[in-house]
Amino acid sequence: MTIETVKQLEIIPAITKALDAQGIFTLSPIQAQSLPHALAGSDIIGQAQTGSGKTLCFVIPALEKIDPTLFATQVLVLCPTRELADQVAVQYRNAAKQIGNIKVMTICGGQPMGPQIQSLKHGAHVVVGTPGRVMEHVEKRRLMLKDVRLRVLDEADRMLDMGFEDDLKVIFSPMKKGVQTLLFSATYTEEIERIADQYLTEPVICKVESDESNKPSITQIGYNVLPHTRIQTLKAILTDSQPKTAIVFCNRRVQVTEVVASLLEDGFSAAGLQGEMEQYERTAVLNQFASDALQVLVATDVAARGLDIDDIPCVINYTVSEEPETHIHRIGRTARAGAEGTAITLVGDEEEHFLRKIEVLQGTDIPLKGAQGLRFHKNRIIEPEFSCISLSAGKKQKLRPGDLVGALTKDAGIPGDDVGKIAVQNSQSFIAVKLRSVKRAMNHFREGKIKGKRVRARKL
Repeated sequence: MTIETVKQLEIIPAITKALDAQGIFTLSPIQAQSLPHALAGSDIIGQAQTGSGKTLCFVIPALEKIDPTLFATQVLVLCPTRELADQVAVQYRNAAKQIGNIKVMTICGGQPMGPQIQSLKHGAHVVVGTPGRVMEHVEKRRLMLKDVRLRVLDEADRMLDMGFEDDLKVIFSPMKKGVQTLLFSATYTEEIERIADQYLTEPVICKVESDESNKPSITQIGYNVLPHTRIQTLKAILTDSQPKTAIVFCNRRVQVTEVVASLLEDGFSAAGLQGEMEQYERTAVLNQFASDALQVLVATDVAARGLDIDDIPCVINYTVSEEPETHIHRIGRTARAGAEGTAITLVGDEEEHFLRKIEVLQGTDIPLKGAQGLRFHKNRIIEPEFSCISLSAGKKQKLRPGDLVGALTKDAGIPGDDVGKIAVQNSQSFIAVKLRSVKRAMNHFREGKIKGKRVRARKL
């Protein structure tokens, strides 16, 4: 029998109920292929692209295995980036809502060590983290993994690209033999095969070929640039096409810094995202961008994976990726959820051989044009409609999105249309407010209360 819906899965009703509440009823192709095998206890190699719904492929089997009465780490999920780990943790919490007493903890680098050490003393059923920081806690015996029943390698190809293979040996060494292992990757390389041979037992391979009819509708264009014209060409593209939001990818951190500084100098709304930033800085920038309070996000490839932001009309490769697969992931940030998108690549003479490799991989040419006809028009710079406000309260303070909407519309008298996207996280929240109402919103947060408590508000 072909499994097509959640209700056809033999899982505990509490999980089904939680998925129903999220509007999840049918299974994606990778879910339909892998879930029956994963629920039966088999090791899995899942190959599917970003946006295929693979996270539920390891969320559901994990929650099936967990014994809530045993307060020990029973599930370990490793992700290549902090952003992806945060998103995975949210999916676990959402799916576990009806079970009760399931603690999910994220352990990532770039976050303060002290709170992690304290949280680990109290234990967690599910730990989601990046390999480097997880390994550190394992080595210091702060994180005990002898009771792990399921381990997951999410975006394993990316983890191996980032040099985490040795970390895996340290992390997996305390675990019992025969632990069920689920490995998911966008590509199946020799490195992935080697890891699979090392850690998986008779895995079931679940592969979803990209459906040509469902391929993202991405228009790709390339512009020839000289070293001294690259930044002006970028500005010209932004004012010519006027995308509401755009991600600009750079190969190096120093390029991110330089591009952001130049854009800000000319009046663009821009911010950078790169691996050396503190976690709170990254979180703030991502929420600004997701709430349409920022037109241009300039990023290294740390942002190419795991970002779950829809409705990005334009991706610009400020420099050509040296790895063809990375280019595919970069441009995959646009044209999501059935939308159309544009991917523009700036190409210097020394980068054309990288472009050829990309064309071979994707099986299509990227037309190259001269950039001489492009002009930067300062009067055509897009001004964001919203501003993003950060608040010092979140889920731990029992704050809900409805509380923030009520505080602004009922208490502060701000029109409902002026309140945009809201993200309530563990200890902080982000709310987008139209520029014309930002002052009133800030005054209310400074002078008023939410659920009887004062909160600190900061305009990002």
